[in-house]
Amino acid sequence: MQSSDPRPPMSKADYVYSVLLDEIRTARIPGGAALRAGAVARRLGVSVTPVREALRRLENDRLISYEAHHGATVVDLGDDALEEFYGLRAVVEGLGARLAAARITAEELDRLREVHAAMVHDAEEGRNDLLGEQSRHFHLLIADIGGPAFLGRHARAVRNSFPVPAAASLWLDDAQVRPQLEAHERILDALASADGATAEHIMIEHVRQAGDYRRNG
Repeated sequence: MQSSDPRPPMSKADYVYSVLLDEIRTARIPGGAALRAGAVARRLGVSVTPVREALRRLENDRLISYEAHHGATVVDLGDDALEEFYGLRAVVEGLGARLAAARITAEELDRLREVHAAMVHDAEEGRNDLLGEQSRHFHLLIADIGGPAFLGRHARAVRNSFPVPAAASLWLDDAQVRPQLEAHERILDALASADGATAEHIMIEHVRQAGDYRRNG
């Protein structure tokens, strides 16, 4: 008989960490919200010890901070921090695109084109809620191709340091979908032409535009 327990086979601390990470990423726990270990433990049906371990991991990820007499609070970045975050993303992902243009294989290019085609199809069908995660996949695939030894992992670390809440995704804005897809298409063309300088330039501008949208949204 199959267990009705929805929890995956992982440690309790890993379970708490994965739940809280997902809730922060999707803004179900918004920036500025307090996280009380006891309340989290009761909600998730675990003791306080794994919750405290998970909170320490989230602090190391810079997703929560501790203040005297206030406990753990979800980080809420201001405009200056957002500018730094997207600026760093632009540099890292731009470098990934430039390096990818010099080493991408036909199979890797086909894989990127498949992801792009799926995004175009979902956009045409009005499934904008799927586009944000697909775009993340597209960007990180390029980073992995360009820097399999280090850069791909670094690109993930940068993104995970302050994940974009699903509700704040520019992909939910119909006016943004076509320009963003066109940027992806131009990046693909540059990669196919082994034009690293153009791939880097387009990627940098593409990421910076996302940052501008986030700050002004």
